[in-house]
Amino acid sequence: MSLATLNDVLIEGRAQKYAVGAYDFMTPTMMLGILDAAEETKTPVILQFPDSPRGMADLDVFAPAMVAAAKKASVPVVVHLDHGKSVDACKRCLEAGFSSIMIDSSTLPFDENVRITREVVALCKPRGIPVEAELGHVGQGRDYDPDNYQYTDPKEAAEFVAATGIDALAVAIGNAHGVYKGKPRINYPVLEEIVKAVSIPLVLHGGSGIPDEDFKKIIKMGVSKINIFTELSQEATARLRKIENDKLDIFSATEAIREGFKARTLEKIKLFETKSI
Repeated sequence: MSLATLNDVLIEGRAQKYAVGAYDFMTPTMMLGILDAAEETKTPVILQFPDSPRGMADLDVFAPAMVAAAKKASVPVVVHLDHGKSVDACKRCLEAGFSSIMIDSSTLPFDENVRITREVVALCKPRGIPVEAELGHVGQGRDYDPDNYQYTDPKEAAEFVAATGIDALAVAIGNAHGVYKGKPRINYPVLEEIVKAVSIPLVLHGGSGIPDEDFKKIIKMGVSKINIFTELSQEATARLRKIENDKLDIFSATEAIREGFKARTLEKIKLFETKSI
């Protein structure tokens, strides 16, 4: 399989009502666990590199490994920038060979979000690289409060997609990043109106901790990319803690992390009903 783009895996997902998991990672071992699960199930997968100070400092090391792993895989693998915070970050990942870019200016006013997103689209589209952007704001789970939440406005969503030419829209529908304070509460009326307003694939960030029944419903409604990291790291941590002290070394720790990321990715592939190639 060749390096895949976001459109290669999401357009069919939206049409056939399944989702493709997008998994962040911080080490090659974590990445290999994710790929192990995709290879075992023969399903497409999205590898996500987060725009963080530590991550971007290591981009020149990680990018070649990610691209090489994607090209070597027997399944479609998207190499994606997650939450690009600036045009410069998007440029760096584009030059590094990423096959998909997210620009996240969702904390800025609508017009500024449009302007920056259009700039990134103008950089990427001539190269055939799809762009994801966010409207509304997906905050942190530790601050989660469904009663004071910046939902995506369906009318603005239609205007935003038309004005920017993006390929995927990350929506705020009651989801949040990291561990939720309280129980997640998906706003289905908002999601329903967004689905009616835009035809491009929708993205759910902060998937860790959302109940399975909610996943099944939002996927059938039109969400075709779901981001997961916290649950993978929690599983790896749990496996590390089970290693007996006299058997804990760099080799057993590495195996536990890889197997933890693989195990939880396998669960999500099944839950999201990702279609095999």
